[in-house]
Amino acid sequence: MGASRQTPGTEPARPGGSAGVADGVEGVSVEGVRVHAFSVPTDGPDGAEEDGTLRWEATTAIVVEVLAGGRIGVGYTYGDVSTAGFVASQLAPLVTGGDALAPAALWHRMFAAVRNAGRPGLGAMAISALDIALWDLKARLIGLPLYRLLPAVHDQVPVYGSGGFTNYPHSRLADQLAGWVEQGIPRVKIKTSRHPGQDAARLSAAREAIGPDTELFADANGALSRKEALYWARRMAGEWDVRWLEEPVSSDDTAGLRLLRDQGPGRLEIAAGEYGFVLGDFAALLQAGAVDCLQADVTRCGGITGLLQVAGLAAAHRVDLSAHCAPAASAHAFCAVERLRHLEYFHDHVRVEERLFDGVLSPVGGALRPAHDRPGLGLQVRWADAEPYRVHGHRPG
Repeated sequence: MGASRQTPGTEPARPGGSAGVADGVEGVSVEGVRVHAFSVPTDGPDGAEEDGTLRWEATTAIVVEVLAGGRIGVGYTYGDVSTAGFVASQLAPLVTGGDALAPAALWHRMFAAVRNAGRPGLGAMAISALDIALWDLKARLIGLPLYRLLPAVHDQVPVYGSGGFTNYPHSRLADQLAGWVEQGIPRVKIKTSRHPGQDAARLSAAREAIGPDTELFADANGALSRKEALYWARRMAGEWDVRWLEEPVSSDDTAGLRLLRDQGPGRLEIAAGEYGFVLGDFAALLQAGAVDCLQADVTRCGGITGLLQVAGLAAAHRVDLSAHCAPAASAHAFCAVERLRHLEYFHDHVRVEERLFDGVLSPVGGALRPAHDRPGLGLQVRWADAEPYRVHGHRPG
């Protein structure tokens, strides 16, 4: 079973969950919404991290609390601090007074209402955070772990270690990857393609660090042209046995992804989908035959309600679905994904979630297994530790 941080004062799960409904949970309305944002500096060289197309110095988490029936549901997303303002101004009034046991109904209310405010992108991320909080609240009211409340197909989610930023020196790259292997994680991923001329040496350092039996993944973050991507796909597979190439070209270029999938090496899978916000984004990738494995981020694709829709779409196309980041939420949500592949155990998000929450999970045997004895996501905000990183909102109480 995955290790987790125990939280003093966390209410235990009620056996079977039915006692919560019998004790009067039915008819509980959402009483209020609180919104916070915390920006945690990266620990990369010179205070920054880089991938194929982006450089950043901090990662910002927008944390949403939903109150009802003496319980507090917690949800979150990663994005700009303006996402917090969107939740507060556009979404909080829509769910306040709504049925705390009907998160999907409130999800439809939110998605309809933000049509002109901006549904894809920031709007979908804001809805995701609030939707996760509503599902967490419902699970806490009933007294079940969140994954048990969902139509769970699995009780654990395999992970792959993800980091290996393009500005890491070879020594740090090797240490990070080897550390995941030592934890029993059988697959790891590095960022590539910011400086393609440096990638051969970086890939060699990565393969040497993890040995021949660990799967090696690469992520170009859409940095390459189609021709460059095809060249590197063939080299990666042939020289370093890379098995997964994520966004070799932009995820908007479905024809380019299909080209890589059709003409690239047979054992190298093409993946994309982390920037899907609405169901049509995922439908476009699947209908184009653009990916061997689809990705979805529960903190971007409309939360748990949106993810369940994406999971059904992936199953209909007989394509596996991989979780993008946000491990504390994804470990529960993706238990309900029939064609689950794995979860990206992303260095930045692991650091942020360990700073902000008690109750986070640690991989055991290469997987995260949600705790069976704590309701909801099993998370509690570590207010004193989070406060130095606050960029929006106020500490409760």
